[in-house]
Amino acid sequence: MWDWTGNMGGWWWLMAPLMVAFWVLVIWGAVAFARRDRTTESGSPDAETLLAERLGRGEIDEAEYRRQRALIRS
Repeated sequence: MWDWTGNMGGWWWLMAPLMVAFWVLVIWGAVAFARRDRTTESGSPDAETLLAERLGRGEIDEAEYRRQRALIRS
């Protein structure tokens, strides 16, 4: 806080790390919230997510991806 003379005072050393910690927690919470949609209630990723990750890593080709996705959805 600013004092009556316009100076910040001696609390800057405490407020600066607290502000950084606050924003780190806010960003961490947003990332955690966004990632929770990728998992099922049991805590493990669903089959389509795993399949998409395998395609992204190049473990399977697009034809295999489409075939397995059709099997999952049926």
